[in-house]
Amino acid sequence: MRILIVDDHPIVISGCRALLEADPGVEVVEAQDGAAGFAVFFTHKPDVAVIDINLPGHSGLELLRRILEREPEARLIVFSMNDDPVVAARAIEAGAKGYIAKNDDPALFAEAVKQVASGGLYLHPEMARQIAFLRAGGNANAISSLSPRELEILRLLAAGRTMAQIADLLNVSYKTVANNCTQLKQKLGARSAMDLMRIALGARI
Repeated sequence: MRILIVDDHPIVISGCRALLEADPGVEVVEAQDGAAGFAVFFTHKPDVAVIDINLPGHSGLELLRRILEREPEARLIVFSMNDDPVVAARAIEAGAKGYIAKNDDPALFAEAVKQVASGGLYLHPEMARQIAFLRAGGNANAISSLSPRELEILRLLAAGRTMAQIADLLNVSYKTVANNCTQLKQKLGARSAMDLMRIALGARI
């Protein structure tokens, strides 16, 4: 697995490298500003890029948007000193697959990277709850109307499972799960799988 760390603090990069390279199957590449991060991403094609939100030049969110414009399937995690749920929500809405606050437990950093690398999403449960509460309104009644199958899929999405993994766990086709996810989005007013994850965590499903 190749991981790109984009951060303008060498000590932060060194700490991330030490956490990740404890696994012999991981290679870390780095960049210290947005322009370099963009170039390194498309040169080295990392499995996951971890991007500091505050970078010299243009911001981490701008870098994230630029990468996604060219590579929509890119797996990107935003990394920040800020644990404000509003900031985290902006990052997720911009297309990040995960958000990590720098004051989180370091063990969660490696866990988040592995989860996103495997095709999942990562948001600390407490952060997800705070975001859900920011957007609360109408979801409780909608959740109560869901079928048992829809509730189970919502729970598995909240656990970071991909649709393919959910299909295997429930012994149904991928198409069935995809159709259920479309129905869940319509019922809960969600735009993405990450929105569904936030709603599920906020409702403590």
